[in-house]
Amino acid sequence: MDVEKVRKSFAKHFDGASGSLYASPGRINLIGEHTDYNGGFVFPGAIDKGMVAEIKLNGTDKVRAVALDLNETAEFGLNENDQPSQGWAKYIFGVCREIIKRGGEISGFDTAFSGDVPLGAGMSSSAALESTYAFALNDLFTLGIDKFELAKIGQATEHNYVGVMCGIMDQFASIFGKEGSLMLLDCRSLEHKYFPFNPEGYRLVLLDSVIKHELADSAYNKRRQSCERVAATIRKNHPEVEFLRDATIDMLNEVKSEISEEDYMRAQYVIEEVQRVMDVCDALEKGDYETVGDRMYKTHYGMSKLYEVSCEELDFLNDTAKKCGVTGSRVMGGGFGGCTINLVKEELYDDFVKEAFRSYKDKFGHEPKLYDVVISDGARKLC
Repeated sequence: MDVEKVRKSFAKHFDGASGSLYASPGRINLIGEHTDYNGGFVFPGAIDKGMVAEIKLNGTDKVRAVALDLNETAEFGLNENDQPSQGWAKYIFGVCREIIKRGGEISGFDTAFSGDVPLGAGMSSSAALESTYAFALNDLFTLGIDKFELAKIGQATEHNYVGVMCGIMDQFASIFGKEGSLMLLDCRSLEHKYFPFNPEGYRLVLLDSVIKHELADSAYNKRRQSCERVAATIRKNHPEVEFLRDATIDMLNEVKSEISEEDYMRAQYVIEEVQRVMDVCDALEKGDYETVGDRMYKTHYGMSKLYEVSCEELDFLNDTAKKCGVTGSRVMGGGFGGCTINLVKEELYDDFVKEAFRSYKDKFGHEPKLYDVVISDGARKLC
């Protein structure tokens, strides 16, 4: 995160002024994909890449914002009908509106922001942006909103102003991240537990397919609708099933004739994935990284063949990891492009990276990008 760049640009755009600096991270998720909006469990951690914003109150009822990485500006009011046209500005506007809906009194401000979360790589640059502004406005206006509600403000921004019916995981990880720890998060109750994650002899590596996805298109929301349809069908026989998280494969098989083959596949993946998260928790407590890796590979298979959110490039990177003896590998994030997350033994790291770059370029004509991951702190004020 380039703090100096933000400082200089803010002063340039706003007549030499200076404000307060805030930052929030992107995230990785070791396992538990597409389980969050099904009331299930996820296993994320904040990373050392994120968004940084400088903000200063301007004494008006207008927000003046600069997206440094896009070299774009926006100006908008704080009423519902003031929504800006630029996609990135909708995130800031949405956070403002969600705070106001909750009774928070805010006024106009000047802001500039920049980030080093790769866009479209499945590390949730959008949640980092939402969390930065939710945390900052709560602090600047002394609103007293607790961290749980800050995460929900980011999620509601996605739902109401961006059009992505996401779960709570990304915003939760960005707000609650803790250096050196992953979090087991129950996405229904928001109960969470930190797990120290410093696997000796292993590295966490992200390989970016450099294929970009836009989750706001219908594919993400369609999968959520599939899951909700199946949960509703199961609920007729089992009233206790609020989300697919509560269902079993036996319950799913009871209604197989009442649902489409596609909906069945989606639900099978989610039910099995909820169990895989719990398996990984048990394995981590024992230091059993072979089991962690096995479940990662099983998740990739499920996301590719049952949930159908992988793509040829991601499947190729996963196959390459397997051939190179990598302990665990899977597509990370919503899918349709982005990264694989890989748990790699130190002694295999160099050969794996070399082979992945060589074979991927031979196949697709360009190299993937490599990101080594450091687990870091969540949303915070820098100065």
